Amino acid sequence: MVRRLPSTPPVIPGFSYVHVLGSGGFADVFLYEQNMPRRRVAVKVLLDEVVDDHVRQSFQSEANLMARLSTHPSILTVFQASVSADGRPYLVMELCSSSLSDRYRRDPIPVSDALSIGVRIGSALETAHREGVLHRDLKPSNILQTAYGNPVLSDFGIAASLGEADPDEPIGMSIPWSAPEVLMDDSRGSIQSEVYSLAATVYSLLAGRSPFEVPGGKNGASDLMTRIDKGSAKPTGRADVPASLERLLASSMARRTENRPTTVMEFVRGLQQVEAELGLPQTGADVAVQGWAMTTVGDTSDRTVLRDASAPASGGRRRRARRPVKGGVVPAPSQSVGTVHRTGSVTRQRSRNRGSLLWASIVAGVVVVALGVTASLVLSRTGTASIPTVSDIKAGVSGTSVTFRWSDPGIDAGDTYVIASNGGASQQSGTTFVVSGSRGDEECVTVTVNRDGKNGDPSAQKCVTIGDD
Repeated sequence: MVRRLPSTPPVIPGFSYVHVLGSGGFADVFLYEQNMPRRRVAVKVLLDEVVDDHVRQSFQSEANLMARLSTHPSILTVFQASVSADGRPYLVMELCSSSLSDRYRRDPIPVSDALSIGVRIGSALETAHREGVLHRDLKPSNILQTAYGNPVLSDFGIAASLGEADPDEPIGMSIPWSAPEVLMDDSRGSIQSEVYSLAATVYSLLAGRSPFEVPGGKNGASDLMTRIDKGSAKPTGRADVPASLERLLASSMARRTENRPTTVMEFVRGLQQVEAELGLPQTGADVAVQGWAMTTVGDTSDRTVLRDASAPASGGRRRRARRPVKGGVVPAPSQSVGTVHRTGSVTRQRSRNRGSLLWASIVAGVVVVALGVTASLVLSRTGTASIPTVSDIKAGVSGTSVTFRWSDPGIDAGDTYVIASNGGASQQSGTTFVVSGSRGDEECVTVTVNRDGKNGDPSAQKCVTIGDD
């Protein structure tokens, strides 16, 4: 396959072009130096041949989306978006060193690193889902590393919006990490399909290959699609991967959506449980527990927004009866480098259901703004009397690690524990929390039960000083 040459870098006021970073199916990425403040940035520029009025509108929607989401510590930061003098839209983004695809095939990634990456990227996905957004192209190459080695999620469907105007236009998908229902045209994406893709990505980091790739075998597009549709992923084959993690990955990549975790947060909690099992410091899940004013009243035609959770998948063949997928169904998965394309062999009817979920978010946002912070706090505490309270936190010190434990106060299915510690806040379902420090440090935690997005009364704070024994 002949690779195209990069496009001409645009003239951008306040930025100086340095060199090409990479090319994709819809855009090129260039290294620029910003004049003030002085820093190097990555600039993603859409190709001139794909730009039309529809693309410009979609790009604006995607740029606003990325700006809103990039406040999350594990989502790539967007500094600026505009249109160059020659009419090409561009994004100015945080410069990252590399993607995980440059690492996982070359060197084995430690289990602790894979777990931490899974939790961090999972919390970014969960945040996006709570904003009503699907990523639709989760894979190792879309997880970048910052200059400090922190993983961040990139490419929230900018290319995906390009092919949505016409249901007969080609759509794209990254086969090795795509859920079977997406590959087989049963769905155009859901929360459960993103659970699958995240699990497949963590699997790849551990195994050094994608889940259905056969070392030394036939791994073409049709070979992989057949295996994904018909079979189940084999274990990673690593002796240091605990059985509990193998089970979590297997269930999260189950062929039937109803057998997977219903949210990414459930998968993240499973990873945190494995960390606790291995005695590792627990990676915090950076997800806002209480509703806050992230939702903005904007363009309701944004094609990355999830619609009514009960809306059926539009078009596509139906090979088996499936219950409604929590989180709704949205249009085509994102298209990027290394994807396979389908054309009009399957006619899809775009969903026009605006859905109650988006309107509920808009109304909630307006209420918060109108009533102010004090009123919103009062509302968030309504009904907390029935939420149980943790009352018996115990702690044990082993070396420089502290293990906090507590008894189940009577939580219901779907309830979680919110742990506030010296290192911040995290959310989990287990009753064990491990932190690490230095001798002489005082480690403290407070545990609160969260039910349906509302916090109950916090426990008494439990503090332990790491001794010199």
